[in-house]
Amino acid sequence: MFTGENWDPYEWAKVFKKSGAKFVVLVAEHHDGFALWESNYTRWCATKIGPKRDIVRELKEAVEGQGLIFGISYHRAEHWWFFDQGMKIESDVKDPRYLDLYGPAQSASLNPRDPPSLDNVQPNDEFLMDWLLRIVEAVEKYRPWLVYFDWWIANPSFQPYLKAFASYYYNRSYKWGIEPVIIYKQGAFGEGTAIPDLAERGTIKNVYPSTWLADTSIDYKSWGYIKDAEYKLPSVILSHLGDVVSKNGVFLLNIGPKADGTIPEEAKRILLDVGDWLNVNGEAIFGSKPWRVYGEGPSGINEGGFFTERKITLGYQDVRYTVKDYYPRQRHIYAILFGKPKEITLRSFMKNLKLIEEAVIVDVSRLDGKGKLEWSLSDEGLKIKIEEVIRAPLVIRVILDYR
Repeated sequence: MFTGENWDPYEWAKVFKKSGAKFVVLVAEHHDGFALWESNYTRWCATKIGPKRDIVRELKEAVEGQGLIFGISYHRAEHWWFFDQGMKIESDVKDPRYLDLYGPAQSASLNPRDPPSLDNVQPNDEFLMDWLLRIVEAVEKYRPWLVYFDWWIANPSFQPYLKAFASYYYNRSYKWGIEPVIIYKQGAFGEGTAIPDLAERGTIKNVYPSTWLADTSIDYKSWGYIKDAEYKLPSVILSHLGDVVSKNGVFLLNIGPKADGTIPEEAKRILLDVGDWLNVNGEAIFGSKPWRVYGEGPSGINEGGFFTERKITLGYQDVRYTVKDYYPRQRHIYAILFGKPKEITLRSFMKNLKLIEEAVIVDVSRLDGKGKLEWSLSDEGLKIKIEEVIRAPLVIRVILDYR
């Protein structure tokens, strides 16, 4: 149970800032139906039970105090079926005293991952209206810049309620002077009306024409805190980040706090290590955009989409590109190298590909400023000799001049 007796939102916000994050998304309500804000629609909320604190408000104030964007995620749609297994055994789910927490748990499995459970069953209007009222309440109270929805809102029954929410949120945000973002999965919103999450624990194969999001966890095994966590190496997280950004994506990294409200020490160490890398190499990430090709190398992404991250093995010959334009004449291309090669040829710079057009390369350098580079341009590409790579990924900056 999340008791949060040692929770310090300002400590969290400082860690997030040092990690290099630009925005923070709090799970305001997950599938369990427990709201982390002061809600008038349920007694099962953090101000009345457990921590007896308004988690959403406190974290919003701390995060925005660090100059970061604050958002919330809302997973109540899945609550329609989340506790249905509890109806098959002797459990609190059957206790009428807790119907307002576990309800509307069904007597048969409705889990969409267990077909054909949803063939003839849809959420009822009472549940859908409650779903809408809760998220409107949270948005009205806390004015988040971002609202993230999980996947089951793609159920057709939610369509009129999603439209009502989007209309409300976008119009209210305009009056509040904020730039709202809705994140969704599996086609729940129309193209161009919100930002799609295209890869939970994965990536996509090619550059996407508009902004998209990938989300994953710092732990291979869980989204929440577990004692035997399998934490990812910082280099793995950074490789995933580089791949996503090269394809026009935004990267959302989850951490699971302990029940007392503290961030596990290993998770904190990883976050700070990622932040150290971004302090040096963030120029290639923040404010960048995709180049004419997202990358090169032998480890192509053969299977994109959800739950594919363990199949992604980017090696020392793999490269991802991002770019920034400095008008009117200069363009900086960033080559993110995932290994520690002593020599590499960037074949995307081959003359016959004409990806740099008539530009002249005026400088090739390392963003970390460590060690020297020797480079030459030929029909085979941009050949670079690298003195020593202490830390991967290494970012090479290629400056083009359009004379």
